[in-house]
Amino acid sequence: MSAAHLVRQEAAMSSTYPDSATLEKLVSAAVAAPSMHNTQPWRFRLAADAPTLEIHAERALPYEDPHGRALHLAAGAALFNLRVAVAHLGWKPVTRLLPDPDRPGLLAAVRIARQANARALHATDLYDAIWRRHSSRLPFTEEAVPGLVLLDLVEAAQLEGAKLTVPTPHEVERLLRVTAQAEHRSHDDPYRSVESRRWTCRDEPSDSGIPSDALGPQDAFERMPMRDFSAQRSQERLPSRPFERTPTLACLATGHDRRSDWLRAGQSLQHVLLVATAHGLRTSLLHQAMEWPDLRSRLGNPTAAFDHVHMLIRLGYGPEGAPTPRRATRMFLDLDEASTPEDPGA
Repeated sequence: MSAAHLVRQEAAMSSTYPDSATLEKLVSAAVAAPSMHNTQPWRFRLAADAPTLEIHAERALPYEDPHGRALHLAAGAALFNLRVAVAHLGWKPVTRLLPDPDRPGLLAAVRIARQANARALHATDLYDAIWRRHSSRLPFTEEAVPGLVLLDLVEAAQLEGAKLTVPTPHEVERLLRVTAQAEHRSHDDPYRSVESRRWTCRDEPSDSGIPSDALGPQDAFERMPMRDFSAQRSQERLPSRPFERTPTLACLATGHDRRSDWLRAGQSLQHVLLVATAHGLRTSLLHQAMEWPDLRSRLGNPTAAFDHVHMLIRLGYGPEGAPTPRRATRMFLDLDEASTPEDPGA
């Protein structure tokens, strides 16, 4: 770490409250988290009575995420990034989930407290990974993920209260079949198709949604059910390439299925993704089956303690893929007490 960086860090920690530039850096780290269709469904508010950043919900997907579970996953992922960034700057993040029952749109609050140890949460390695992590929807190589790396990912999920399992090849085939069934259902549902296409940026630049260069191809062998954001399955219109024949998947689940569990699952997901990034892995997310309750129930093991599946994570080595855009940090941050976001009904 350079001397100049240390001076800036000490200056940022010199007062009880972070200054506005530091707040923007914290929020910038938080919103680098993934969200369904890159909707970026959050706002941040600085509480008036304490150095506390609140995470509020916005930008719901009424057809594909009617109960807001995916929105909570995204907020949990942003929360984990925020915790890492707070620790990286030398403070202690004190987190509360769903802190006010009278404000259901308030999903989490992070009080920024002083601490002597500025290296909680492996802050340096994971903080660096925040800026490098993004989904790769491109084919991966056939190189196997080392067992020790997978153990690190399992431990990362466990630290946040979730369970990550690595299915056998036979089980992977079953999970992919269920995901493919969900993908076809969503394609045939006109409301979901329109909603998905609304977040696909093809013709003009946008600060949210999925740009065309980040969409990725479809699998030429039709084994890997990558999401078709355009909802167009004509081979004349969609590029196709062979994907890996022996994919590595990881299944993220919790023991219960409450809103607080969704937020914990989001934190677990982001912890796993950042550790994977630090190990040089590429990742992409298979969420389609989670959007249909009957198919989601088929993903879990009903006899296991952690049977509520929240995400299938595809892991491997290969091209980096194109990043997705983010809105300007100031668009997410409310500093005025009177500017509390409206409850979005999440």
